[in-house]
Order: sequence, then structure tokens, then C-alpha cells
Amino acid sequence: QVQLVESGGGSVQAGGSLRLSCAASGRTFSSYAMGWFRQAPGKEREFVAAISWSDERTYYADSVKGRFTIAGDNAKNTVYLQMNSLKPEDTAVYYCAQQRYFSGSYYYARTYDDWGQGTQVAVSS
Repeated sequence: QVQLVESGGGSVQAGGSLRLSCAASGRTFSSYAMGWFRQAPGKEREFVAAISWSDERTYYADSVKGRFTIAGDNAKNTVYLQMNSLKPEDTAVYYCAQQRYFSGSYYYARTYDDWGQGTQVAVSS
């Protein structure tokens, strides 16, 4: 059983920064990529960012490009999300997710195999 544990969420004013971390533990399967998703109240879960371990290429939602940065250490089974210039619309529960094998896309939640429990990010204006 794989556990993904997020940390680093909290409350911040608009324009501020937060850094989220996600650590995988337990029985570790192969890991092809890791991603971050978020879900605001009353909305569907949406893609935020992903990193492919094979070439360390990164992928971002248009809404966070230039403000968020995903990075990680595959050997440590850890991924980070640096969030700068936060906006109130970034308020959501942020989830870490893992693809064990390439599933054709990084952008869809259904292509990820393992999920964390989520961490709350609240941005006030």
C-alpha cells in the first residue's frame, strides 16, 4: 500500500507564497510521474502541475504558469509545489498524485493511480 502525504498548506494573503510537499511511503511501486491537482468547493478536481521522472519535464495548467513551480526528487519519492503570487482563486484543497506507469496524459485525474489526502490552501484578498 502506497501512502502519499501532503504538507505545507495554510492561509496566506494574496500575493504571498506557499510551498507544498508530498512524500510517498509504504510499499513503493514504480513511479512514472507525479502531479498536483486541486479542488475548490463546488468545483471539479482540476490539474495544476506534473513532473515526469524519465526526463524531468514539467507541465502546468495555464492558470498557474509563471507562478507555480513543480520539482521533485524521485530517489526520495518526494515532490514539491512552490506557489508564488497567490490569488484568491487559488483557494482549494490541493492533492498530490502518482502515476505508476505512463497513462497517455498528465492532465486528467483518472490517469493517476495513487492519491494523498489533500492539504488546504486558503488565499485571502
